[in-house]
Amino acid sequence: MRRIALLSDTHSYIDERILNHINEVDEVWHAGDIGDISITDKLTQLKPLKAVYGNIDNNVLRQEFDETLVFQCEQVKVLMTHIGGRPGKYNTRVINLLNEHRPKLFVCGHSHILTIKNDPSFSLLFMNPGAAGKHGFHPVRTMIRFSITDNSIHDLEVIEYENRY
Repeated sequence: MRRIALLSDTHSYIDERILNHINEVDEVWHAGDIGDISITDKLTQLKPLKAVYGNIDNNVLRQEFDETLVFQCEQVKVLMTHIGGRPGKYNTRVINLLNEHRPKLFVCGHSHILTIKNDPSFSLLFMNPGAAGKHGFHPVRTMIRFSITDNSIHDLEVIEYENRY
């Protein structure tokens, strides 16, 4: 079993409340718009990190991370990229990636809108953790924690930070 903390759109901001939740997992996934390398440095001091860069990320982050990751966690194939759209509204690049890799879990960020939804058209679970940072229009900062055991995704928790200011 692997316990995962999933966040996105930190935009150079991370606080102790987020880091405390990360202490309770096995690894961290960051779905882009990291903002500054200091964020991923803090995360990797705590737990192993899988991350992709986002549209606001500079050349330092783009040299450190890829635009897209495809990996196995337990027996679940995962596809992660920053700009992914949502079920029924994927861009052409993402549709091609989904058709090529056939993941069971598709993770993206960018919209700042927390979404967890089954997508029967691609037989996958879609996750967007919303935004953990303070920059953007979202009134509540969010992240997700969940577990993967064998080929099962379970124990999903949405973690909210009520005031983003």
